[in-house]
Amino acid sequence: MSINTVIFDLDDTLLWDKQSIQSAFDKTCEYAVTKVNVDAKALEEATREAARALYSAYPIYDYTVMIGINPFEGMWGTFDDPTPQFQQMKDIVPQYRRDAWTQGLAKLGIDDPTFGAELGERFVAERKVHPYLYEDTYEILDALKGNYKLVLLTNGAPSLQNLKLEITPELVPYFDHIIISGDFGKGKPDASIFEHVCDVAGITADEGIMVGDNLMTDILGSSRINMRNVWINREEKVNDTDVTPTYEVTSLTAFYALLKTL
Repeated sequence: MSINTVIFDLDDTLLWDKQSIQSAFDKTCEYAVTKVNVDAKALEEATREAARALYSAYPIYDYTVMIGINPFEGMWGTFDDPTPQFQQMKDIVPQYRRDAWTQGLAKLGIDDPTFGAELGERFVAERKVHPYLYEDTYEILDALKGNYKLVLLTNGAPSLQNLKLEITPELVPYFDHIIISGDFGKGKPDASIFEHVCDVAGITADEGIMVGDNLMTDILGSSRINMRNVWINREEKVNDTDVTPTYEVTSLTAFYALLKTL
């Protein structure tokens, strides 16, 4: 059956989220260097390490994995969402980002919780003003719009994913449907969220194709309902998993060229 619907992942597929987080770390650490005697890169690495350790120890960690929220999203999200788990996160994250930066400083010999709290809030502000998209995102969406149904399927907290869309408002009008795992209650790679996409879009799995950067969420999940998928492997990583994508490309432009042949 021919494809009439393209389902896109958001983070690191259309939005260059890793670069946005990197810029927030860069700017925050550069600021820190003007106030205390630290190396910017060393502070970033120490804070990332502290954040991962703190995040994995929280009682809501398993829920964040299931919904698809990583430690660095936790450092800038508000999680003002209605489920009890998101309310727990809302209570945790202000202290979490303070502790991550405070522990990062402490690893470099600086005991200053007040400055750690300041850096935590600065990181939030820097992330909000540094949204990045891939250079071919709009070009490919322009080419697809009107010829295919377009669905955005993203893991994460609704408050955070919607904030990402608010600061890149040009993205939203391209999509016929936007589905966020935190609204649905389960995240990729659970088969049920892909079945939900098909129900919402009014298609069978054969009529859709999933496009994403993550083998273990986008590709694994879509394969569970026998939907064709495309792994966007921009960094040409070696696939050392048991997950085999239907197709593999290195850019959205290459995906569009592939789509025209299907």
